[in-house]
Amino acid sequence: MPSFPQGPRTLRDAVERQVADRGDAPFLIVPESGRRLGYRELQALSRRLAGFLAARGIGPGEVVSFMLPNSVAAVGVFIGAMAGGFVVSPLNLVAQDSQLEYVLVHSGTRLVFTSEDLADRLRAIIARTAAAIELVVIDVDQPDFGDGDGAWREALLPEQPAMLMYTSGTTGTPKGVLLSHANMLHSAQVVVNAQELGPGDRVLSSLPLYHINGQCIATLSTLASGGGVILPARFSASRWWEWVAEHRPTWLNVVPTIIAYLLQGPELTAAQREACAGIRFARSASAPLPREHHEAFEARFGIGVLEGMGLTETASIAFANPLERHRRRLGTPGLPLGIEARVVDIAAAPLGDGVSGEIQLRGPSVMLGYYKAPEATAKTISAAGWLSTGDLGYRDADGFYFITGRLKELIIKAGENIAPREIDEALLRHPAVLDAAAVGIPDAMYGQDILACVILKPEHACSIDELHAHSLKELGRFKTPKLIRLVDELPRGPSGKVQRLRLLELQ
Repeated sequence: MPSFPQGPRTLRDAVERQVADRGDAPFLIVPESGRRLGYRELQALSRRLAGFLAARGIGPGEVVSFMLPNSVAAVGVFIGAMAGGFVVSPLNLVAQDSQLEYVLVHSGTRLVFTSEDLADRLRAIIARTAAAIELVVIDVDQPDFGDGDGAWREALLPEQPAMLMYTSGTTGTPKGVLLSHANMLHSAQVVVNAQELGPGDRVLSSLPLYHINGQCIATLSTLASGGGVILPARFSASRWWEWVAEHRPTWLNVVPTIIAYLLQGPELTAAQREACAGIRFARSASAPLPREHHEAFEARFGIGVLEGMGLTETASIAFANPLERHRRRLGTPGLPLGIEARVVDIAAAPLGDGVSGEIQLRGPSVMLGYYKAPEATAKTISAAGWLSTGDLGYRDADGFYFITGRLKELIIKAGENIAPREIDEALLRHPAVLDAAAVGIPDAMYGQDILACVILKPEHACSIDELHAHSLKELGRFKTPKLIRLVDELPRGPSGKVQRLRLLELQ
């Protein structure tokens, strides 16, 4: 297992090292406003933030939250709070009010940074908690944390908590994942090594800073490599290639939903096509990438796609396809990346190649545990350190892992296990289908049957009867959905992953 003994030991060390090595080189570029944040300015912002919090009586190790769109302010609070020795807790902008209320109380946060447009919503939520939480409204492009003396007073250790990240909680109460400096730095350095990132690299990533992928894979790997991150406030299919042409990224950090929308966009201009030639790869994670979209993206834009997979509980590290194009495989998140992996049966006994079971992970990026939930932690992490992921899959003879579904999302029809992804991919092979997701529904005869929700491509007409006939041809009668619904959108989490159990609300 790689240990990177020569690397920084805490996120404060990482900031200090890049200031020494890179000085005023740009770390962050906000394409909509043109605002840039250099490494030295990031350091100064982080130090002023520490002074700002200390002046309010918030001590090292206490939880500080932020609810901000991608911006200078979000990056400054995210990195600055951790570098200052505080535990940062990002709040999901698209979470329900009830979930935010729970998270604010459970985390014990003392203070929340937010923007003017989100302030009224947060004030109302905080008022309902009856907790002593200070709300601080800051400018997203020019955050002001006062003049401070610019000093970090408390020493940091690698094993100290750095971030408290709450899961979406779509099937129950959100769980707080507690990650250390060592967890997050290991994740970042693994990405740097695997993707051969250096100071000359620049990533375009619109994934939000309240999701582990945007945090570790794009932002912290950039901090570790000394490169730059182009961070739009939100994804825009109409402006994506303009940003590529203007800011010249060397890699893209995307999710399958982004790839699907880019494939529906107009043809590239000559300047945009020329800029694409400088992109070494696109990294797709957070949800399985359909083979049809993978092949179409590479053919149309000439950019190779590295599919990968990660978890919040492992600081976004689990699997990735190799950087070398000839070693990549379609339909798999790849090989274990900086972590041990295995497939086990219901009794946690290891299974051989080609046999499906639950995937478990072990290594330096595995979380400290679930916050204030020792029983849930013990159920998830074994005494030997193996993390149960809840993902179903298998390993092939070459060591590549294949994901077939989630334990909690598995459809069990008449005693037979059906992976929802198999239904999704069959529907996606219809030329009129833009996106699709299946889920199990109660059925008196079979126990469960199948509901599929489908989004059609713009200007493509297709009836439910046609989709049903297509499913029969692709899947056979047993796996053909009992119900097919045409919808305008699918419920998704912040990473773009479909929240299947919420599909039941669309019936």
